Formats: sequence, structure tokens, C-alpha cells
Amino acid sequence: MRRITFDLDVLRSFVTGMELGSFAKAADRLGRSTSAVSAQLKKLEEQAATPIFRKSGRGLALTEAGETMLGYARRLIELNDEAASAIHDVELEGWVRLGLQEDFGEAVLPDVLGRFARAHPKVKIEARIARSHDLAERIVSGSLDIALAWHSGETLPYSEHVADVQMRWIGPAKRIEASLRHSEPLPLVALEAPCLLRTVATETLDRAGLSWRMAFSSPSLGGIWAAVAAGLGLTIRTDIGLPTSVSAMTPEIAGLPALPKMALFLHRKDAEAEPVAARLADILLDAARQALPENARASDSDLRNVA
Repeated sequence: MRRITFDLDVLRSFVTGMELGSFAKAADRLGRSTSAVSAQLKKLEEQAATPIFRKSGRGLALTEAGETMLGYARRLIELNDEAASAIHDVELEGWVRLGLQEDFGEAVLPDVLGRFARAHPKVKIEARIARSHDLAERIVSGSLDIALAWHSGETLPYSEHVADVQMRWIGPAKRIEASLRHSEPLPLVALEAPCLLRTVATETLDRAGLSWRMAFSSPSLGGIWAAVAAGLGLTIRTDIGLPTSVSAMTPEIAGLPALPKMALFLHRKDAEAEPVAARLADILLDAARQALPENARASDSDLRNVA
């Protein structure tokens, strides 16, 4: 069997296009023409000697081989960038303060810390896991350098929109949809006020004309998961970071109203971040995008111009 050496530039175009949901957007971000990116994708299929894309309606989707390739492509690019950063920024030192919304603590933080520490062992990281409004306040006050948080209403000067993520009704892993249709009022589990998702849940139910009661509140997300898993009530979050003891519910089946999407932002303290903070922000964005559900990685999933 002949050895295949994949072109990292080709893999980068492939991964960027899948994350943005559009290879035209990928071409623009990478400073290439759309035709050049299309040629790269054809080269990738030729190297792989198997179809990477399949027709899906009027667009394209990944084949099973394409999905496998995407996972390996991300890992190869990540390792390449980590090596390049370690070589060129070998003397990078300092201190950086990172903030994460609770949902991303277990889903993103270990990966971010591991990748950053391997490349920049001399840099000290201070991480804070907190609610979105607290993170926003700390960015404004200058006590955090970067923060990944849900949009909580504050307009911050140096913010980057990452994605719009669908909110979901969350119940225990053992489904209870049948009983919910007859439950009156609907028991809710939520973080202590003020909480954006708590407000969304109650206002959504009010607009739908469904009565509810606050069955359990907690200052921590861990308490929320425990209460939901125990069957005390339902909560709303996203698909990110769900423990195995709970699961997202289908609103139509459960007789629940549809929920809106929630914007995810990366906030920076300064317009021009210090090298240490800038590098950590790059790794954080990459890890966050990988943790997002497929339907949230980009608002435009048009892949018709890839071939």
C-alpha cells in the first residue's frame, strides 16, 4: 500500500470550510480564490482515493470517509500549529487570565489548557469559570484578558461572534415526555436569578400559555444537572457539555414550546491583545468551535460550491 502524505494547506481549507459552513467563506478567510479551494478539495479526494462529499438535496454533505477525514484533519492541523507556535514562540512568557462560561468548563477547558501548556510551558494561566454576566463585567473591569461567554445583553467593545447555538429543553436521561403532557404546572430547574436561560424558559412558557413552577434553583450548574437527573424538573441549556445523566428533549414530542438560539461570543479586554492572550484566544476559539453542535458551527451551511 502506497504511503499518502496529505497537504496541510488542503486540510486547512477543508476544515475551515466545514467549520464556516461555506467554502466560499473559507476561501475569503484563507486569502484564496474559491476556485483554488475547489481544486484543493478535488486533490484531497484524489489523495484519499474515496469520495469525501456526497449529494444532499441541492448541496453536499460529508460521506462516512469524509467525517473520518475531518476528525484526522483537525488533529493534524492542531499538531502542526502547536509545533509552529512552540518553535517560534519558545520564549513566550507571562500571565494570562481566561474566563469561561460554565457549560464550557469540562467540554473545552482541558483541551485548551493542555494544548497551550505544551506549546508555552513558561506562561501562567489563571482560569475562572463563571456565569456570562460575571465574565462580561470582569472583561470590562480589566480583571480578565479573554472570556468565552453567552451573550447576556451587554455590548462589549472588543467581542467576536462565534456562533448561534440552539437552546434545548433538558430532562433526565430516562425520558419522561409522556408524563410531561399532563404535568400541571411544569416544574422548572434553573440557576439562581439573574440568569438569562431562566428568563428565557419562563417567558417562553408564558407566551405559550403554559403554567410553570420553579421546582429547584442552584448557584451552580452541577446542582442543576443533579436536580434534572433526579427528575425534579426540566431546565434549558444547549447540547454543549451535557452529562450522561441528562438528555436533550424534542419539543414536538414533549409538547413543549420551541426555544430560540443563543449567541456565543469571545470577549477581549483590549483591541490588540498581548501575544500571550492572542495565542490563547486562538486555541480557545478552535476548541470551542469543535465543541459546538454541527448545526451551530456556522449559520450558513451552503456547501454547493465545493466541487
